[in-house]
Amino acid sequence: MAELVFFSGTMDCGKSTLALQMDHNNSARGRRGLIFTKLDRMGESVLSSRLGLSTPAIEVGDELDFWEVVVECLTQGGRVDYVICDEAQFYTPAQVEQLARLVDELGIDVHAFGITADFRTELFPGSRRLIELADRVQLLQVEALCWCGRKATHNARIVDGAMVVEGEQVVVGDTGGESAGVVEYEVLCRRHYMRRMNSHAARAASPSPDTLPFDLDVCAVPPRP
Repeated sequence: MAELVFFSGTMDCGKSTLALQMDHNNSARGRRGLIFTKLDRMGESVLSSRLGLSTPAIEVGDELDFWEVVVECLTQGGRVDYVICDEAQFYTPAQVEQLARLVDELGIDVHAFGITADFRTELFPGSRRLIELADRVQLLQVEALCWCGRKATHNARIVDGAMVVEGEQVVVGDTGGESAGVVEYEVLCRRHYMRRMNSHAARAASPSPDTLPFDLDVCAVPPRP
């Protein structure tokens, strides 16, 4: 039976690596699939992993219709046994519904990969719809770590070294910036996310390069706005 499966986790937990591995495993068994992604760190039309692996992919714009793309491929004599969708948190709810239709009406396996919540701890619209419609939501077992060594559970946006909790939901980091400064992303445990204590702030508060401020007095809870 075909399934719509949402593989979810924080940044740095190996989602894109698993997507690449899944494509390799399927193609090695003679199955044919389509790979989609959106706003990959390496640019358009590529699915890439932080480990350095990559493969060509179809770039997903807001107007792309998954049903139309797959049906056109089939009517032209192509085969589509599976679909891999990376960065699925950026897809629109309507596009997620199109993926579900591929499973239900064409019997095509759909494997979607993405983070669940943004830097404000709010669900992405695409992720919310995937949670609502997926046959399975599978949390990845590879744990990303906070700078303190605890399990990372939250994605933080860092602008010029400082953690921010306001701004547009989608701003691509790693390779670009915005008018307010250079944008990066970092995974944090809940404790240090709530205290706005990213690794830059931890180093600045540390009395020496070999000591990080784990105590509550240094990692004070920021006042409510």
